[in-house]
Amino acid sequence: MTIDLTRRTLLQLAGATSLAAAAAGAARAESNAESSGPTYASRTPMRVGMVTLRVKQIDVVTDYYRDVLGLTVMERSTASAQLGAGGVKLLVLEARPEAVIEPRNAAGLYHTAFLMPTRKDLARWLVHAASHRVPLSGFADHLVSESVYLDDPEGNGIEVYADRDPSQWQWSEGSVKMATDELNIPDLLSLTNTRVSDYAKAPDGLRVGHMHLRVGDLAQAENFYHGTVGLDPTRRRNGAAFLSSGRYHHHLGMNVWQSQGAGARDDSMTGLAWFSLVTEKPDLLAAQEARLRKAGAKVEALTNGVEAVDPWGTRVRLIKV
Repeated sequence: MTIDLTRRTLLQLAGATSLAAAAAGAARAESNAESSGPTYASRTPMRVGMVTLRVKQIDVVTDYYRDVLGLTVMERSTASAQLGAGGVKLLVLEARPEAVIEPRNAAGLYHTAFLMPTRKDLARWLVHAASHRVPLSGFADHLVSESVYLDDPEGNGIEVYADRDPSQWQWSEGSVKMATDELNIPDLLSLTNTRVSDYAKAPDGLRVGHMHLRVGDLAQAENFYHGTVGLDPTRRRNGAAFLSSGRYHHHLGMNVWQSQGAGARDDSMTGLAWFSLVTEKPDLLAAQEARLRKAGAKVEALTNGVEAVDPWGTRVRLIKV
């Protein structure tokens, strides 16, 4: 199949007239040599494991993540679907046909960020998205990474990105330098054949690199995710905060751009049900549980960890693997 993949085509998919406008869209939506094995994001003491979403139209949304991102459908029924890459479960969809779509000014999911193993994989995926005329909401160069933004059929935000080598990240006094600059699309696409899509499925090394949440109060969110969960601050700017484990640029983003003052979430609505942070260190998990219980957080024991509830009702599972 021959693909008309010009800069103009990509901008049209992003609903923009210039790369600057596309970067601005990414700012609203957000904010490498080939390698094998886990990326930096997955080699840290804690990392994002998987995500569970409540959806109205489970078949439509399942097909979207299969066809657009190339995730493998590992299990599927009328009640739920499990999708992943390389045999690793990354996304669970729970059918809630009577649910109301969660508004964008509520606390909850801002986006799920799927991390490509290499920059070339991101280029290949972008050709795939363009060939299927997938609507995009923006592109951005964040200095630490390069990103493309889009929404699933029920408005759940998605980021597809590739990290720059950690040696290129710039740190100063514990803060990593990030920006929302124009993405150099021609340079990215120079890594692959833009006339033929060869992205049949997600690469085996695809993972959820980070989560980005809408919260009602930034200080309260930092107190929970830093003070009790134990993620380290890496950057704070303009109503957003970024946290990570092991000096990754961020495993968790949080913002109040649309949701300042938001109250408790309504579980009868669609959106993020829970996400997991996983570790191989039992002492780290034990310390997390102790801090959560001392802080009076709502905590429930699981067979391999605990589930805690943040101040707006979003559940985070802390899991030992």
